[in-house]
Amino acid sequence: MEKILDLISQKMGDAFEAAGYDRSYGRVTVSNRPDLCEYQCNGAMAAAKVYRCAPIQVAQAVVEKLDAADFEEVTAVMPGFINLRLSGAFLCRYLETMRTAVDFGVNKEPEAKTIVVDYGGPNVAKPLHIGHLRSAIIGESMKRIYKFFGNHTIGDVHLGDWGLQMGLIIMGLKSQQPELCYFDDSFTGPYPTEAPFTIGELEKIYPAASARSKEDPEFAKAAHEATFALQEGRPGYKALWQHIMNISLADIRKNYDNLDVHFESWLGESDAQPFIAPMLEDMKAKGLTQESEGAVIFPVAREDDKKEVPPCILVKSDGATLYGTTDLATMVQRERDFKPHKILYLTDKRQSLHFEQVFRASRMAGIIRPETELEFLGFGTMNGKDGKPFKTRTGGTMRLEQLIAEITEFVRAKVVENKIVSEDEVENTTRMIAMAALKYGDLSNQPTKDYIFDMDRFAAFEGNTGPYILYTIVRIKSILARYGAWEHLPIQIPVSRSQKDLMLTITRLAPALESAYRTSAPNLICAYIYELAGAVNAFYHDTRILSETDKNLQAGYISLIALAKGILELCTNLLGFKAPEKM
Repeated sequence: MEKILDLISQKMGDAFEAAGYDRSYGRVTVSNRPDLCEYQCNGAMAAAKVYRCAPIQVAQAVVEKLDAADFEEVTAVMPGFINLRLSGAFLCRYLETMRTAVDFGVNKEPEAKTIVVDYGGPNVAKPLHIGHLRSAIIGESMKRIYKFFGNHTIGDVHLGDWGLQMGLIIMGLKSQQPELCYFDDSFTGPYPTEAPFTIGELEKIYPAASARSKEDPEFAKAAHEATFALQEGRPGYKALWQHIMNISLADIRKNYDNLDVHFESWLGESDAQPFIAPMLEDMKAKGLTQESEGAVIFPVAREDDKKEVPPCILVKSDGATLYGTTDLATMVQRERDFKPHKILYLTDKRQSLHFEQVFRASRMAGIIRPETELEFLGFGTMNGKDGKPFKTRTGGTMRLEQLIAEITEFVRAKVVENKIVSEDEVENTTRMIAMAALKYGDLSNQPTKDYIFDMDRFAAFEGNTGPYILYTIVRIKSILARYGAWEHLPIQIPVSRSQKDLMLTITRLAPALESAYRTSAPNLICAYIYELAGAVNAFYHDTRILSETDKNLQAGYISLIALAKGILELCTNLLGFKAPEKM
């Protein structure tokens, strides 16, 4: 379905052409002065320079040729602007087409693309903390947006399951229980099926071992050696690693499920391990790697670089591989398994240099096809009201489940105090409002920017918040439920300013979604539905809907707010949350 701006621009182009000017000057934009007009065309200004005449002369000639039936008002104003207001009939026809079209007429990709979204990035054996929040929320939303536009999407959690933290856990456990069979070189197996630790114990082992490694050089060295031994396939360490994975993954899945974040691929750095050796051999054979102080590096600097881009270190002098190595090997694996048209990476924006190095190396080594798009979306920090990274009251890093619990409890108190729903609906309603508050509070900000986490503001039922959007949807649901059958009612010509404002806002759905899709910016969807919710509520306050005595007029009102509800629900689903039945 054509966007309304394109349709109006076509009509304006026809008028320019009929007046004797090139039709390319007929591009129409949304007016930046809605008090004067709804749309405007500035093409007469440019045309006047080419045709050597006054802009107002061009504008007046074009206005005379414009099909007046589609416009309520068309005026040429000095020095040469063309101001437009759409006719109710034209707007009504357009919205009726939207209402009956699949997904409201938003155009999809002509051919599905395979897109891998690399987000989440948790390290096993460590609890998820608030540093994982933005990656999960933004990544899940982008994956849903890609899928909506007709793509085959694969969300990959990309577990950190093969790095130094494994060596630290192994040596931390060994210092506590050296008698375990995993540390006995003469043990031939089989190894126990039950892990020698619980998730709670595991989460204590790592921070203790990490702290010790900073103070005890011998312990740190042993942890590095254990990491290398694990990567080389030592049986006892591999068995311990499997225990760590089994216990950690169950906890990680539970936390992501609580966020309504779901991955299609649960692979990690360990899965890329078999691809590393042949990849390094291929790079070496192509003359792309160098040795530097015992390490293997991949120079990626270019002559036109305006700042230094260090080489990508592939193998350290002790033989251990690094994140860059596994990221490149993961690309090899994804190319084999998925042949993606695009890979989107979501991490803290401070990793931008790392991904610049990896992207360059992957291109130079021929790991990724030339046509494959690689995008890094680096997000900003979630800060407290003091402007510093968000912490617990004691100053520590807050666990993700604790943050979810706190905002859920905060919302529950509001729900109970205001008696929003019956007692048996409190938990489900609370959970849905809390998720909307948390996700919209994050996604309404530009991904690359830092933002302040303010629970009072995020959970407010008024203003630019998730609960306000939900409240608008629930209000419409309530009206529709009282009205009765509404599914097939047609859109009616507007009879009030607020009705027309709502209709015009609805027409801007496709541009908003397409902009979010093209620029990896879910915040644009938030901005759109906030505007739409405002238009809905203005219409509600200005219009007698259920008490309207003219049944045809009332049916038109009902159809219009039902259309708005459907669009709001579509958009909230793309953002990763949904509305309850009551609120």
